[in-house]
Order: sequence, then C-alpha cells, then structure tokens
Amino acid sequence: MSDRPTAETASPATVHLALGGNIGDRAANLAEAIARLGAAVRIDRTSAVYETAPMYVTDQPAFLNMAVSGVTTLAPLALLAFVKEIEAALGRERGGLRFGPRPIDIDILLYGGVTMADPTLEIPHPRIAERAFVLCPLADIAADVAHPLLERTIADLLTEVPDRDTVLRVAEALDSL
Repeated sequence: MSDRPTAETASPATVHLALGGNIGDRAANLAEAIARLGAAVRIDRTSAVYETAPMYVTDQPAFLNMAVSGVTTLAPLALLAFVKEIEAALGRERGGLRFGPRPIDIDILLYGGVTMADPTLEIPHPRIAERAFVLCPLADIAADVAHPLLERTIADLLTEVPDRDTVLRVAEALDSL
C-alpha cells in the first residue's frame, strides 16, 4: 500500500467521485449532492450525465450517473464520513438492499495516488473496471488518469467494458436536464 493519510485532514489531494441515484428527483439529488460536496471538495470538473439500467439488482428504476473531480484536504476516511452524511441528508437509508434503489450514492473512486484497504473503504474503488456506468462519466473528466493498481488509464479500461454501449448520455451537463 502507498502512503495513507489517517488524520481528519491531509495535504490537498485530487479526488474523483461517482454520483448516482434512481429514486426521487434524480437530477435534483445529483445537483444537491454536488452543492453539498462543495463544502469540503473544491470541484473543478463535472462529467456529462448518463442514464443506465440498474446493475446487480435489476428490478428497480434506471439510474442517473455522473462523476466529479476536485481537491480536498479531508483524509480518505474523513471524506467517506462526509459523503455518507450527504447521502443521509438526501434520504439514503443505511441497511437497505445492497445495490438497491437509492436517492443518491456517492463513491470515492480515486484519491490522488493513494491505495488503501480499510474495512469501510477501499481506494481505488474495487469495482471501477467492471462498471461502464462509472467509467463513462469518469472518462469525461479523467480519461488519461491511470488506475493506481491496474496501471492503465480510465480510457483504456473503458474500452474493455462490454456493456459500455448501454450507457446513455442524456445531458452534457447537469444544468441542461
């Protein structure tokens, strides 16, 4: 594992986050999550918005997905706690069906070049390479960023995901929905 910040705050780090939701006003939930993230992440890039069929648990509504990148001084576990607070504030209930319906989900995909495995957080996110609904928006804002464990760019990983053609770009920006 590489150096792992453990304090509440750390040196500024570039983070890449995935956001998605499939219940309630999906676009409004994404917008509110991004606004709230701004309290601890200086967001500098946002992807287009994509609509995707649910994965794993398929009997649920379609998701809107996007990705953002920015800089934070929160250490990884503090950032995780912060995004969980946002999810709860926007109506996400803990203990529900894993991969089930939710108003918002925020995943930490990449945190600088950090790799870590904690019982509550793995960085990079362990399922990036299998999820077209993550790779498509992430490629919009970080195509040339290398996955720190797979040592391949996000763009390269996207070419190998078989269901990438099922991810529908629905808006170039969230405010155009």
